[in-house]
Amino acid sequence: MMSTIENKITKLGYELPNESAPLANYVPVVLAEQSKLIFTAGHLPKNKNGEIIVGKLGDSISNEEGYEAAKKAALATLGSIKSKIGSLDNIKRIVKLLVMVNSTADFKDHPAIANGASDLFVEIFDEKGFHARSAVGVASLPLGAAVEIDLVAEID
Repeated sequence: MMSTIENKITKLGYELPNESAPLANYVPVVLAEQSKLIFTAGHLPKNKNGEIIVGKLGDSISNEEGYEAAKKAALATLGSIKSKIGSLDNIKRIVKLLVMVNSTADFKDHPAIANGASDLFVEIFDEKGFHARSAVGVASLPLGAAVEIDLVAEID
């Protein structure tokens, strides 16, 4: 049975992916049970075929494509969290988000790209989706991904 949050994701037209497989020696999600915080590893955006969305902002992909890639990476974090805690209804709030943007040295719209993830969390979780955030530009990301996102969430 789908949780309330999962139903909302579906009604909004999004598809929740399965847990992301690690690319190296790490786990996708760690639950710090005493603190009720859950930490995700970096998650990459994937298209409907499961292929990594690649590109460099300010060069090979548009801001709109970067914004959508950030949404996909945010959904990937939720897919991994669901596999760890069972139901996204157990998320009390999104606490902190780090969005790394694969971009040229002169690119300046990192916040606009990161808004793809931030807007998605607020759309899904309402006021529980507002969070602290860092958006940074990087010279490259694993597999040439356009963005990489990790987050901290509080759970019940």
